[in-house]
Amino acid sequence: MHKNMNPFYTTYEYIPFDKIQETDYEPAMMKGIEEEDQEIDKIVNNPEAPTFENTIEALESTGELLARVTEVFFNLLSAETTDFLDELAQKMSPILSEHSNNITLNEGLFRRVKAVYDDHAKDDFARLNAEQKMLLTKSYEGFVRNGANLPDDKKEQLRKLSAELGVLSLQFSQNKLKDTNDFTLHITDEKDLAGLPESAIDLARHAAKEKNMEGYVFTLQAPSYSPFLTYSARRELRQQMYMAYNTMCTHDNANNNVEIVGKLVNLRRELAQLLGFNTYADYALAHRMAEKSENVYNLLNSLIEAYMPTAQEEVKAVEDLYYQENHLNPAELSADAPKRFMPWDFPYYANKLKESQFNINSEMLRPYFELSKVKQGVFGLATRLYGITFRKNPNVPVYHPDVEAYDVLDQDGSYLALFYCDFHPRASKKSGAWMTSYKEQWKEKDGTNSRPQVSIVMNLSKPTDTKPALLTLGEVETFLHEFGHSLHGIFANTTYRTLSGTNVYWDFVELPSQFMENYSIEKDFLNTFASHYETGEPIPQDLLDRITASRNFNVAYACMRQVSFGLLDMAFYTMTDAFQTNLFDFERQAWSRTQVLPQVDGTCMTVQFSHIMAGGYSAGYYSYKWAEVLDADAFSLFKQRGIFDAETARSFRENILSRGGTEQPMTLYKRFRGQEPTIDALLRRNGIRK
Repeated sequence: MHKNMNPFYTTYEYIPFDKIQETDYEPAMMKGIEEEDQEIDKIVNNPEAPTFENTIEALESTGELLARVTEVFFNLLSAETTDFLDELAQKMSPILSEHSNNITLNEGLFRRVKAVYDDHAKDDFARLNAEQKMLLTKSYEGFVRNGANLPDDKKEQLRKLSAELGVLSLQFSQNKLKDTNDFTLHITDEKDLAGLPESAIDLARHAAKEKNMEGYVFTLQAPSYSPFLTYSARRELRQQMYMAYNTMCTHDNANNNVEIVGKLVNLRRELAQLLGFNTYADYALAHRMAEKSENVYNLLNSLIEAYMPTAQEEVKAVEDLYYQENHLNPAELSADAPKRFMPWDFPYYANKLKESQFNINSEMLRPYFELSKVKQGVFGLATRLYGITFRKNPNVPVYHPDVEAYDVLDQDGSYLALFYCDFHPRASKKSGAWMTSYKEQWKEKDGTNSRPQVSIVMNLSKPTDTKPALLTLGEVETFLHEFGHSLHGIFANTTYRTLSGTNVYWDFVELPSQFMENYSIEKDFLNTFASHYETGEPIPQDLLDRITASRNFNVAYACMRQVSFGLLDMAFYTMTDAFQTNLFDFERQAWSRTQVLPQVDGTCMTVQFSHIMAGGYSAGYYSYKWAEVLDADAFSLFKQRGIFDAETARSFRENILSRGGTEQPMTLYKRFRGQEPTIDALLRRNGIRK
């Protein structure tokens, strides 16, 4: 294709997914690198004295083409990848890393940035507004944190470390996706479907049909795996699924991540120590609300102290039910007896216990959570809170038929954002759920507000041949979570791209998303959309009551599970010496204080823990619990004033959702809330404290 035909070379209103060819990415990235190099040279060689405008703002506006192509490329690498894109990512990752290093390690550029920073530091940044001060500080510290002050030999070492990190992170993610797709549980004997709900059977039948196989196919994708563990009466098959999932990327094949984990951990430690920090956690937390490891551990330890006794009681109740129903006496069983209570028994018997206590399970709720109705409910919630509306736009090109595009309009009818939704799992998509941006928000020199293009990507239950997509309450919660992230992007209203939307401290970014999860069990919200997909009958009041009553079922167990992940993360990234330990032993030791279920030999979470190994949450997984303290405290204000209170929502939008990273997170939070958060609201919400 002639270079002038490359769709990335011209500006466009909507990403031309219908015109982009896989062969367009590499030349566009290389041209983008070339253009940004020229833009950087122009700043460095400017004969005028360095100023905020000709250096900091000029730097902020570089790399437009490169950003345009890489945002599309790396988003599709997660949401709709191919072997071609995977291979190209491996090729381009070190090239892009080298280009980034060429900017942050450019001595002439850093001299200009430092000159502006030093000059403004002298007069207390008097001439700049708060957002300009933040951009200047972030720019200067970004250079320092990326090695600008290092001697030449160490700069070269840093280049090698960051390039290797980029390649290995990609390989980690690609291995996980391949290993996820490689496993199937193929069932042909209908007796092996015992206990499974119709929805899970329909999905498995549909999956088999897609693979041109007879019978039923279950996979490690969440909408297949989770119901199987929860409902299958075939214990040996639950064990098979559990072991397949929890030994992923540990097998003796090309997808093994064990060695990669050690390399990633050591590379991050080396990088941090090269930059003068004792540990990678010290490096990462310097730009987080938590500030230092001690504060992270204080949070995690306080949660263990508050929740562990209840978590142990919760698991004991499930375990007792297992032994009771199977007519077993645990005192008569040896420690390694096959019939002892095991982790693959927990979801199944926890669900039975929940049914017996509250007469509720996720399958009862599915008929009331048909995806199109859930969309109406979630979008309607944003309309009620903020006055915005979502208008489907069929003229916007999308990257897969599953994807929907919406124009988002503000209360006055003005255009706010483009919003993509990608709901269902497929072999080309990573597991999990996430929000991302295809274009950030910023303001042009002439004052034009360039609006964002954001996307949420999930792996929710698919429609089958006989039923539409019917979601569990947990999936509704996932939708609300990612939608909360998207509102952070949609409402962005800052001058600079790198400070807009979700470009905030990592332990603040989960506040808007987890805040939205609170609505998932609010009756007044559920009543706005939850109706039976066949009859149209609204969700019964007694079912709503049971949802509310069961909201804290096994909440302490769930808390300990999250805390265990935070402890594991911190164990890796507070290391001062090289990681040389057996990974399986290290993992077990790191989270031992939080384990309430038996540990199974051969299983390993770390090798598939994309968040902390390849997803930006290294020394940051605690953020979910940190933000949970914030979201419980924030939502308590809505509970006081009314969960749809427009004035409180306006304040939340203006002080938090619109401000991005333009000020310190605690400053923004206190402006909204009027005080610093405490853990009290979370403990009350979870029933740990009355």
